[in-house]
Amino acid sequence: MKDEYDLSQLQSRKNPYASKLKKPVTMRISEDVIDYFKEMAEENGVPYQSLINLYLRDCVAKHRKIDISWHS
Repeated sequence: MKDEYDLSQLQSRKNPYASKLKKPVTMRISEDVIDYFKEMAEENGVPYQSLINLYLRDCVAKHRKIDISWHS
């Protein structure tokens, strides 16, 4: 391994994974829901936002739908 590298000849290129990067969003989520995911994330050693993303990704993969009907 060299002590120094000459990076002046390095050419930049586009990130091939840029289209798959995560998009930041702002959401209003109840504190108890956040606490639930934070606790579960701590137990599993992952960031809670990653855990929420994994859960939502699983919902997408399994085409889960929620019944939002107001009972009168």
